Amino acid sequence: MPGGEKATYLVTGALGCIGAWTVYHLLKQGERVVSFDLSGHGHRLDLLLSPEEQAAVSFVRGDLVDPAQVMEACRAHRVTHVIHLAALQVPFCKADPIKGAQVNVVGTVNVFEAARQTGISHLAYASSIAVYGPPEEYPLGLIAHDAPLAPRTLYGVYKRADEGIARVYWEDHHLGSIALRPYTVYGLGRDQGLTSDPTKAMLAAAAGQPFHISFGGRFQLQLASDVALQFIEAAQHPLDGAHAFNLGGNVIDMPGLIELIRRARPDARLSYIDAPLAFPEGFDDRALRQHAQHVYHTPLPEGVRQTVSQFEERLADGRLASAIS
Repeated sequence: MPGGEKATYLVTGALGCIGAWTVYHLLKQGERVVSFDLSGHGHRLDLLLSPEEQAAVSFVRGDLVDPAQVMEACRAHRVTHVIHLAALQVPFCKADPIKGAQVNVVGTVNVFEAARQTGISHLAYASSIAVYGPPEEYPLGLIAHDAPLAPRTLYGVYKRADEGIARVYWEDHHLGSIALRPYTVYGLGRDQGLTSDPTKAMLAAAAGQPFHISFGGRFQLQLASDVALQFIEAAQHPLDGAHAFNLGGNVIDMPGLIELIRRARPDARLSYIDAPLAFPEGFDDRALRQHAQHVYHTPLPEGVRQTVSQFEERLADGRLASAIS
């Protein structure tokens, strides 16, 4: 860093699932972290970090919709890197479209503008495979990163707008960015959102409780820890331009996933609705592999085993309630 200044990472949405894992890995790497989140609930961080470890984090309770708050966080903490993860997910955008647009679109503009005005030349941010359309609009097989974008949810429309915002900031201000498009993220801390049911099923199995998964079909899974590491990689290794990369991962059907959970917990009582998600089953990550210095991928059987084991440990030590909602 210029003048030997230590890097400082602003993580928006740091109290979410991917955000908590991002904070965890940044601290393990010895980095300085600023958490920017409207929520005051750090229960996901509590699953990953002790109170003593969390004391190293600078917590800013701020509203992404307010540009002054975003700007002040960057300036006051001398932020050098940005990992922008904060967003309202699919069900919340559908329930409150205005709030969804304010957070997911205006909030992203505020992050880019704060970065520009404070001299940050590159940032990483979260897009989503929701920018694509339903499977019938594409050829069979994994969807290429440059396939036509045709979102069918407000969330997807907002994320597509974010990718457009990033392109304009590169063209107008030479502010570079890397967007990553996750699909079905699973792992410790994934407790809300359209595709959180596989993780909830793992928690239910660990707790010895039944669980009914609200979808079926074939889909791609990505371990939250891996996704967080990929965002850190994207923030640490700038590329010229405004890039958006699909995340890859194992494609599996719901019976296959249930079988993996039962390998970890043979007594798991799981069922599912045989109705696929309204997205293609998987996405090609070759573009990411061509550009990234490292691509993080834990094989699905090992990721499921780790996640169930982590849930069992945290149920045993009291960090997780045994009831599954």
